[in-house]
Amino acid sequence: MTLRPLLTLSLFSWSTVLFAQQPKPTRPVKEGEVDNQEITVEKSRKIDLPPANRIFNKIPSIKQSVEQRKLTYEFEDRKLTIGDPKITPGVLAPTTAKPDETPAYNNYVKLGAGNYSSFLGEGFVGINNLSNLALEGSIRHLSSGIGPVDGKNSAQSDTRLRVTGKYLADAFKLQADLGFDRNTYNFYGYSREYAAQPTFDPDLIKQRLNTINVKLGIENANSDNAIDYSLRTGITSLRDRFNASETDWATNFNASLGLTDELIALVSADAFVTQRTDGSIIDNRNLFRVKPTFKYTSSLFTITGGINVANQTDQRQGINDTRAFPVVDIDVAPITNIHVFAGIDGDINRNTLRSLLSENKWLAPQVLLVNTVKSWDIYAGSKGNVGGGFSYEGKVSYARYRNFSAFNNTNPDTTKFFVLYDGGVSNVLTISGQLAYAQKDKFRSTLKADVFNYGLERLEQAWGRPQVAATWTNSYILNKKLFVTADLYFYQGIKNKNFTTGVVYTLKPIYDANVKIDYFLGKQVSAFVSLNNIFGQNYQRYLYYQTQGLNFLGGISYSF
Repeated sequence: MTLRPLLTLSLFSWSTVLFAQQPKPTRPVKEGEVDNQEITVEKSRKIDLPPANRIFNKIPSIKQSVEQRKLTYEFEDRKLTIGDPKITPGVLAPTTAKPDETPAYNNYVKLGAGNYSSFLGEGFVGINNLSNLALEGSIRHLSSGIGPVDGKNSAQSDTRLRVTGKYLADAFKLQADLGFDRNTYNFYGYSREYAAQPTFDPDLIKQRLNTINVKLGIENANSDNAIDYSLRTGITSLRDRFNASETDWATNFNASLGLTDELIALVSADAFVTQRTDGSIIDNRNLFRVKPTFKYTSSLFTITGGINVANQTDQRQGINDTRAFPVVDIDVAPITNIHVFAGIDGDINRNTLRSLLSENKWLAPQVLLVNTVKSWDIYAGSKGNVGGGFSYEGKVSYARYRNFSAFNNTNPDTTKFFVLYDGGVSNVLTISGQLAYAQKDKFRSTLKADVFNYGLERLEQAWGRPQVAATWTNSYILNKKLFVTADLYFYQGIKNKNFTTGVVYTLKPIYDANVKIDYFLGKQVSAFVSLNNIFGQNYQRYLYYQTQGLNFLGGISYSF
């Protein structure tokens, strides 16, 4: 399974979404998908408590400062998270943090092992003693030799290599990144009858994804500059075991200019040039976007307004479509630390082979790739700090989409999934809430829940998407030596259909609880243990793919 932390502090349970499979479903006529692309950058080497996880925008300051004008840069394309079907709890590699003692050791190696023949090896080396130059490299391997179904036939392995160089001058910062990922797994959602056939060949169910990416970036490093900017570009190449490939060249530009103490001009621009090859399919798909906005801040309210213009082209499907979306956000602070907000926006969200595989790695060959158009999203809510370490946030969103997507088993091979798009109008109501408590440098707890209602025009159901998704994350530090994280994930209302038999399955609710403990034995040595899927529930995130039950990983880390 794809290993990716759901939240900053969640320990991942090393599990995959698997299920015993049944006969083959039939493919529906209309199809639709939603983009959910993300890049996870793991690099936490400090034992500080992570910042509270916020659902939406930060609460703006009453008085604007230089830091307020500092842009938050996002190299990858924005994600479409409505009804996000991802749940990938897995074994969490041990925290690379260490107690606040001197000297500080920035490099480390760690080794761990667990049930399901799991093995973890990880290392990090950083060189920071060069003038204005920093270099760092990391490598990680995490694998399970056996899985929940037929031993080695549900094994999985993830290997990651990263090299980064940074150069800091008085006026700017340069950064270059090189990365390689190798993910191997199997299509093990087959039926027992199929596995018993003499023609069954375990080699035919294997899959392998190799991803190489190169990125370059420059950004402003002088906070006194009137203009803040960032320019980043990079190429990512993906190839699987069956020679399907995708090359994606992404360029992102962001800038802001303070016109007055209250008014800021901002602009962001993106260019994505993509080619996907899969058998006889050669598809050139591009997306260009520019978003100029103005932000006005006073002691009582903040208003952001602008326009988002996006153009998408698809050579194979003959698409050349340009759309403009309004961008309006109003945030009012009627009393101190309490905010009420409302707004409207829209966008074209990319669906690429890589983004879809990050949601569901058991994709069939030659899946249809179509971007999702969010025609508009009207939202309103409130957020604030209520004192005593408590904060809250609540939001209601009503959005309209075209080509809203879902995942369902293919026909006749139900071990794989295709992407279904609702080519009509889809209305999605989302109610979100979050309550957080933080005790400085000691304890933090965040409870978040999302409820989704899908109004689809052509699809029978929002296949593979939850109706309820909730997370509860907690972290605790004792005497700067014991670091404990605990989390609980809950998903309900996920449906998939076997199109061969015509049977619709409502998957059982998912309860996934995890606990991880790091204990520092000395200045350079720490031990860790993580317990994942504590309830031992072999749940199915996608039909016919069940996860590992109770699993653990323990080991030791050495810093130098």
